[in-house]
Amino acid sequence: MIGIDIVSIARIEKCVKRFKMKFLERFLSPSEIVLCKDKSSSIAGFFALKEACSKALQVGIGKELSFLDIKISKSPKNAPLITLSKEKMDYFNIQSLNASISHDAGFAIAVVMVSLSN
Repeated sequence: MIGIDIVSIARIEKCVKRFKMKFLERFLSPSEIVLCKDKSSSIAGFFALKEACSKALQVGIGKELSFLDIKISKSPKNAPLITLSKEKMDYFNIQSLNASISHDAGFAIAVVMVSLSN
């Protein structure tokens, strides 16, 4: 299954300026906030990645899957890595998750591919 999302970096930047940490803590863990380094493009990319994951799982963000159930980290080569809490990996029967984020022309786009266990 595949999910994709695109978000305006300016829209995210506006939310960060208005709501500060309260906005970030709504969808990012403390370690993810550190990874973003206050860069609007990175924050937008992480937001898009979490939305793309929820779309790949065909549930959206809500009762079955929250923003904080989705965990983003970086590989040694700075590529995005994505996983879910153990409980959600089991709930959705996920074998693996693969992700990509890109930024251009004021937008961040992310795609997530989900492989289910047999």
